[in-house]
Amino acid sequence: MSMVALGLLFTAVTFFVMFSGTPISFALGGVAIIFMYFFMPESSLDTVTQNVYEEMASITLLSIPLFILKGAAIGKSRAGQDLYAAMHVWMAKIPGGLGIANVFACALFAAMAGSSPATCSAIGSAGIPEMRKRGYSPGFAAGIIAAGGTLGILLPPSITMILYAVAAEQSLGRLFLAGIGPGLLLVGLFAAFAAFQYTREYRKAKAAFEANGQESPLLLKEQFTLREKFEMMPRVGPFVVLLIGVMIALYGGYATPSETAGLGALLALALIAVVYGVWRIKDVTPILQSTLKESTMLMFIIGMSLLFSYVMSYLHISQSAAEWIVSLHLSKWVLLATILFLVIVLGFFLPPVSIILMLSPIVLPPLKAAGFDLIWFGILMTIVMETGLIHPPVGLNIFVIKNIAPDIPLKDIIWGVMPFVVLMLLAVLLICMFPGIATALPDAVMGPLGGGN
Repeated sequence: MSMVALGLLFTAVTFFVMFSGTPISFALGGVAIIFMYFFMPESSLDTVTQNVYEEMASITLLSIPLFILKGAAIGKSRAGQDLYAAMHVWMAKIPGGLGIANVFACALFAAMAGSSPATCSAIGSAGIPEMRKRGYSPGFAAGIIAAGGTLGILLPPSITMILYAVAAEQSLGRLFLAGIGPGLLLVGLFAAFAAFQYTREYRKAKAAFEANGQESPLLLKEQFTLREKFEMMPRVGPFVVLLIGVMIALYGGYATPSETAGLGALLALALIAVVYGVWRIKDVTPILQSTLKESTMLMFIIGMSLLFSYVMSYLHISQSAAEWIVSLHLSKWVLLATILFLVIVLGFFLPPVSIILMLSPIVLPPLKAAGFDLIWFGILMTIVMETGLIHPPVGLNIFVIKNIAPDIPLKDIIWGVMPFVVLMLLAVLLICMFPGIATALPDAVMGPLGGGN
């Protein structure tokens, strides 16, 4: 069989199995084993477990369940509600301050939890009812939380970035630093849109009141005294300490990423024990169960994805695909745009974990040959994959929002998130035009890296 035919067959079988409804991990692992049986030596089947173990025997991957434990500890407590309440009090006077408070709360929570669904659930369970009670349209309220939750895979620590660092063989510390600038850019864009949309809805509510006397909660102004504001500060303090402690340990050179993950998990457990009294066995058990369930699911997907990539590499499918892309002699920016478009399309059906591990062997060699900085590309790829969390048909965050606010029609949620998808793509364009948004901080802290954009 020719390499082209083999590659097309491999792709067709993969999509057929995925669209059959088979879970991602079983689909990727099953396809890998089928092609090992028919196209690889018989002895290869005897080494499946060994291959998976060798691919996963990375100290960097060890940090994933520890970061999940930290996120579960924060997410299973009242931490999200307290963080949101403090932000709301401090931003009440700003037009759209409640929406902006939700964006900032999502950003801070995401930086601690590293999980988009956890951020949506923790902040949205308090934020969406409060926004709707104060007159925000259901779609707008849902869109803010769903988009804010996507920051969980961009702001460090990010499980998605850990996987990209492993797949691309890049520095995890540099990648984490590179995510801070773009993360703050997205926070700024989301906050600006929240203020803009609030102003539009406020004008509509005011016009309706002047026309027919229809009064909206959006027209009411909340006032908080300086004392009330300072009374809320202790609710934010522990989170800041946790975030700063983890960052100092990682970037100060005191701990490796895996050790930092362990430190973050211990600090999070200590935080909820001291501040929220979550220390009894009955309180801690749900946290450990959630961590075990999510870690097992994610690591199984990673293991099967790595086996899938190993088979592609052994059969020279990934190398041939990369060589074919190079042979097209596309200009570097057309090449980048084509690859990012492919990531968007795959995001319709696949989670970020699978996209990274399936695409990396194919697209990274041509990108490197074209002179792109793979750290910089990792940030672009992460943002593009973020859009997959909030656009249909999969849109994991959309369904998380639907779960915590079941009375909001799915159509309203989807229309509510679409402006934020546009803002994410705008951020990608800005980072392409001004690569220093992603590269300046890691270059300043860790020194310049060879290669360019």
